Amino acid sequence: MISSMPPRKIAFISSFLPRRCGIATFTSDLIKNVRLAAGMDFSPSVVAMQSRNEHQYTTPVEFVLRRDVASDYTDAADYLNSKNVDAVSLQHEFGLFGGAGGSYLGLLLKCLEAPVVTTLHTVLDRPSPEYFNCLAGVCDKSQRIVVMNKRGVGMLTDIYGVPERKISLIPHGIPDISFSRTGSCKRGLSRPGRKVILTFGLISRNKGLEVMLRAMPAIVKAHPEALYIVLGTTHPEVIKNEGYSYRNELFQIIDELRLQNHVVFHDKFVSDLELREFLCASDIYVTPYLHREQLTSGTLAFAVGAGKAIVSTPYWAAEELLAQGRGKLVPFGNPERTASAIIELLDNDSLLNQLQLRAYEYGRAMTWPKVGRAYWDLLARELQFELTTTTTIAPLRDSRIRRFQPAISVAAGADSSMSLMG
Repeated sequence: MISSMPPRKIAFISSFLPRRCGIATFTSDLIKNVRLAAGMDFSPSVVAMQSRNEHQYTTPVEFVLRRDVASDYTDAADYLNSKNVDAVSLQHEFGLFGGAGGSYLGLLLKCLEAPVVTTLHTVLDRPSPEYFNCLAGVCDKSQRIVVMNKRGVGMLTDIYGVPERKISLIPHGIPDISFSRTGSCKRGLSRPGRKVILTFGLISRNKGLEVMLRAMPAIVKAHPEALYIVLGTTHPEVIKNEGYSYRNELFQIIDELRLQNHVVFHDKFVSDLELREFLCASDIYVTPYLHREQLTSGTLAFAVGAGKAIVSTPYWAAEELLAQGRGKLVPFGNPERTASAIIELLDNDSLLNQLQLRAYEYGRAMTWPKVGRAYWDLLARELQFELTTTTTIAPLRDSRIRRFQPAISVAAGADSSMSLMG
C-alpha cells in the first residue's frame, strides 16, 4: 500500500559527500538505508558542514554551512524552520563544528524549532570545560541521543548526566555482504600466494601504522609470503596542516627495514565495491591505533561484517566489537606483540577461520538495512509519526529541492584533529 500521508521531512546536519571523511560517508549510507526502510514516507535533506575546502554538492544537500562563520548557524536554523522539517538528525563529531569546543552549534540548536535526534560519533571521558559544555548542551537540546556501543551509554550517564531513558544504542552500519574465502579475490588483485594483511581508512598519525611496519620483519621472517597493504589516502585535514610528512616517515621506515617487497600503499579513496575486493583478498585486518579514546570505528565495523580475522589495539570500539573471541587485542605501541598475534593466526588456519566466522556472525546485526530500519523506527516512535506500510521506494525529487547556500565563499578554518576517525 502506498502512503496517503505527506512524506516526513527529515533534515540531516553533517559533513557530506563528496567531502572525504567518515561522517560524510556514514550519513550518505544512513540516508540510503532509512529510505529503504521508510519508502515514500521519507523526504531527506542535508545541511552540509563545510571546512576550508569548497565542494560541489548535489541532491539531497540544500544548505551549506561554513564551519567557522557563526552567522551561518542561525541562518541554517532559519532555513530549516522555513522548510517546516519534521525532525533533524544531527551527526555530532568534535571538530566538525566551529567555536570553542564546537559551541557555534548551540546557536543553531537554540533557534531550531524541529525536534532533534543526535548521533554521537565521539564521547570524551575527560573533556575540557568547553567540550563538556558543548556536548552537554547538545544532549540537553536533543530529544534523543544515539550512541554506537554500550560504553557510550555509560559515559553519557556518568560524565554528562544524560538520563538513560534518553539514550538509544544503534550500532555503526556496515554493508550486507556474503562471507567469502580469499583465494579468488587474491587472484583478482594479482596477489596469488601471498598472505595479505590489510589496514584501510584515511591516514593520520593516530592510526599507528609505524607500529605495524616495525612488526613486519618478524612476520616476514616467519612467513616470507606476507604482504601488508595500506589502503587509503592521507586525511585532507592532515594534508592541510602538515602535508605528507607522516606518509614520508612511513616510507623511510619501509626503506630502513627493507620491506619494499612486503608493504604496498594504495593511495586512493576507494568505493565500497573496491573496498570489498580488498577485504575479500585479505587474511588478516589490523588496526594498530595509538589511543584508547576512540568510541567508534567504521573501518573496524566494516572488517567485522566482512568476516575478517582481526588484530587490534584495545581502543574502546575494538574492545566491544572484538569481545568474546571475535578478534585478538594487543597492547598499544607494541610491534613485538602485534607480530606475535599475526604470526599465530597465519600459523593456525583453524584459529584464523574461527575468528573469521565469529566476526561475520556478529556483524549480521549491524548491516545497514537493519541500522536504517532502527533509525526510522526511532524517529517514528519518538516523534509520533503516523507511518503506513509502503512497497514502493520513493525516488529523490529534485524538482522539490531548491539550492540555498551562503553567498560568501567558504571561510578559512580547519577541522580539529579529533575528527580524524577511522
